[in-house]
Amino acid sequence: MGATNSENPHIIRVKAGTVLFRPGQECQGFVKVHSGRVKVFLTAENGREIILYRVEPGDICLQTFGCLVNQQLYSAEGRAENDIEIEIIPRPEFNRLIVSDTSFRDQVFSAVAARFKYFEFLIETVALSSVEVRLARILLRLMDDEKTVCATQEMLASEIGSAREVVSRQLNAFATKGLVKIMRGQILLLAPEKIAKIAKQTS
Repeated sequence: MGATNSENPHIIRVKAGTVLFRPGQECQGFVKVHSGRVKVFLTAENGREIILYRVEPGDICLQTFGCLVNQQLYSAEGRAENDIEIEIIPRPEFNRLIVSDTSFRDQVFSAVAARFKYFEFLIETVALSSVEVRLARILLRLMDDEKTVCATQEMLASEIGSAREVVSRQLNAFATKGLVKIMRGQILLLAPEKIAKIAKQTS
């Protein structure tokens, strides 16, 4: 999968784009992200990706946690979005730590609770917020220091649970209002403060 760390054989360095797990595979151990970001997603029959969540340092992969606790196979795919460094704690060691290490157990359960809280927020956002509001929020979340979002319209659609055509129309509406500039593979936010006002709308 990747290069190991000589000081800690459980730590692996993985290149961007590497698939960490696929549906139907058995979980090899508890995945702890030290640096970088892992995308966990489903792929529809038409090839469209549906992003479930991302795992960054301090987060937990619910897929891995569920596989370990319930002894089941993966049902989604996990892929490195950039170069990452992860630690894979084998199942026996994970079980031992959960039982004997209070600090580790509290950290894991706290991360699980935070992840479920995020899912509640996500469901509420998709159910109660317009495409305009959801798109504004994701643009702000993905914006870098140069006020640029490096993402295709298809990627943005998968982020907010919509179709690429709908995202395209909404981006063009933003562009007409002078809020963004649409470029190939990226979007420049011309008025982040105005986009932030849209993102704060409740419906």
